[in-house]
Amino acid sequence: MRRTEFTARFKAREQLLGAFVKTPTGHASEILGRAGFDFVVIDEEHAPIDRVITDQILLACRASGIAGLVRVPSSAPSAIQSVLDCGATGVLVPHVASVETARAVVAASRYRGGARGFSNSPRAGGYGATGMWAHIEAQDREIAVLAMIEDRAAIDVIEDIVAVDGLDGIFIGRGDLTVSLGARSASEAVVKDAVARIMTAARNAGKPICVMIGAVEETEPFRADGASAFIVSSDQGLLRSSANRIRAEFGAATN
Repeated sequence: MRRTEFTARFKAREQLLGAFVKTPTGHASEILGRAGFDFVVIDEEHAPIDRVITDQILLACRASGIAGLVRVPSSAPSAIQSVLDCGATGVLVPHVASVETARAVVAASRYRGGARGFSNSPRAGGYGATGMWAHIEAQDREIAVLAMIEDRAAIDVIEDIVAVDGLDGIFIGRGDLTVSLGARSASEAVVKDAVARIMTAARNAGKPICVMIGAVEETEPFRADGASAFIVSSDQGLLRSSANRIRAEFGAATN
C-alpha cells in the first residue's frame, strides 16, 4: 500500500492493521512496513518523541511504504500543524470531548474551509517543489483526521461529535475511558456500554472506527460492531512479548 492510499482505504472501511510506535527511532516503522502492516501511529503523547524524532520516523515510514499517523500531545493547532508539515498521513487527537474541540481539530488540519497555516516548504510540500494549490489539494485529500474518544464528557455528546464535518473517523481510547468512568477494567459493563454507544453513533454518522486490541482474537467482535482499523500492540509491546516468549522457550530448552 502506498502511504497516500491510507485515508481513502480508511474511509472505505477496509480492514487495516497498525501498531503504535513509542521508541524514538525509525527502525520499528521500517520493520512493520516490511512486515506488511498498513500503518503506524507515532506516539507524541505518551512517549519520548518530539518533532525532530517524528520527522525522522516519518522518513522511515516513506522508505518502507507504510502510512505514518501521529498521536499528537494535544489538540493545539501548533501540535497538529507540526506533524502534518513533517509529512504525517494523519493525526489522532486525544481527548476530543466536545463539538467545539472536534471542530477546532478539523480546522487546524485543513486548508480549505479550515485554518491550517500554509507552507509547502517542509516535507509535506516536497520542500517547495509542490505548488501552492497542488499542495493544498493533496493535503486536504490525503490527510486523515481522527478524534480520540476517551472521556466521560464525550459520551453525552458523542452523536454531535461524530457528525462534525471534516472529521474522518474516531479512535476509541478504552484505557482513558476506563479511568474516566471510574471502572477497574475495560471489561466492566459501564465501559462496554460506553464503547457500544460510541460505535453506534459512529456507524450512524458513517464514520470509520479505529480501536486498539490486546490480541488478534479481539478483532472479530469489534469488526461485527463496525470497527475496521485495528491497532495491535506497539513496538515496545511486540518486543516485550517476543522477548518473554524466547526467554521461556530458552529456559525450557536448557533445563
